Amino acid sequence: MNESYSASYAAAGVDITAGYKAVELMKAHVARTMTAGMAENIGGFGGLYELDTAGMKHPCLVSGTDGVGTKIRLAQLMDKHDTIGIDCVAMCVNDVICCGAKPLFFLDYIACGKNRPEKIASIVAGVAEGCVQSGAALVGGETAEHPGMMAEDDYDLAGFTVGVVDKEKVVDKNKTAAGDVVIALPSTGVHSNGFSLVRRVFRVESANLNAPLEALDGKGLGETLLTPTRIYVKPVLALLEQVEVHGISHITGGGFYENIPRSIPNGLGAKIEKSTLKIPLIFDLIANTGSIPERDMYNTFNMGVGMSVTVPKEQADKALAVLRENGEEAYIMGEIVSGGEKVVLC
Repeated sequence: MNESYSASYAAAGVDITAGYKAVELMKAHVARTMTAGMAENIGGFGGLYELDTAGMKHPCLVSGTDGVGTKIRLAQLMDKHDTIGIDCVAMCVNDVICCGAKPLFFLDYIACGKNRPEKIASIVAGVAEGCVQSGAALVGGETAEHPGMMAEDDYDLAGFTVGVVDKEKVVDKNKTAAGDVVIALPSTGVHSNGFSLVRRVFRVESANLNAPLEALDGKGLGETLLTPTRIYVKPVLALLEQVEVHGISHITGGGFYENIPRSIPNGLGAKIEKSTLKIPLIFDLIANTGSIPERDMYNTFNMGVGMSVTVPKEQADKALAVLRENGEEAYIMGEIVSGGEKVVLC
């Protein structure tokens, strides 16, 4: 690739050859995500995917896009970049699974002040891991140097996924009825939302992020906050095959109050029993350190629930069994009730 080197472009802050090296370094990670529909074309102009719709009457494509947000600042401060890509994938695939779609493929976009190939490859390693966890193929992506717009060590990461679901199997919230059970799928912690508040509360720019904290059972703040977002695709797909699911919510920014109502029709609400919730220690530390009111906590963070699933009461035990068989320590956290507020914590 030396023949494509541009001294003039390099003088302006963009090293084309660094991009080529980054692509070479990431190819092994991308190879881990190969699925049946993926055509090998890394380095080409488009990601190819052969869609198999066998057995589907009316296949519908479902797309989702998101970024990691200011959690990236923690990765930069910790100089640890190999898990932030998992968060990027999770934020997209966890969204499309809410309507019952199986993620097919994923693309990422990395903007950086300076392309350091090893760092870029580390970021993509996390993206690939997220794709493996969700069963999606990493069919391509883009890395762009932005000298003069971003500091050399800065970067941002966003992604995009496409999934497919048979139209007759799309999760329909209008089937929800009073008496349905709301099941919690535990989060791994803060996931990838609310980090502007988290960074302010802990003053992370000057904090000792590696110091073990008694409030976190001896873990460091940085390690705890960087814990990757849990990916729920495979357990939820298994659940959809065996149980009638009336609603699924990915609990992201806006917490309980914004996200749970998105899977509940008008005239119904969710009654959540706070005593059932398994809240990770990090949320108590955030609330206590920042003197944050309880409602603000539930309106900003997932509070230990990364995803909620609504099923008929008579299928609740089976749903819990399926989820637990697929690695989720799921539990019942509430029920659907008539009228009133969309979400009631009691």
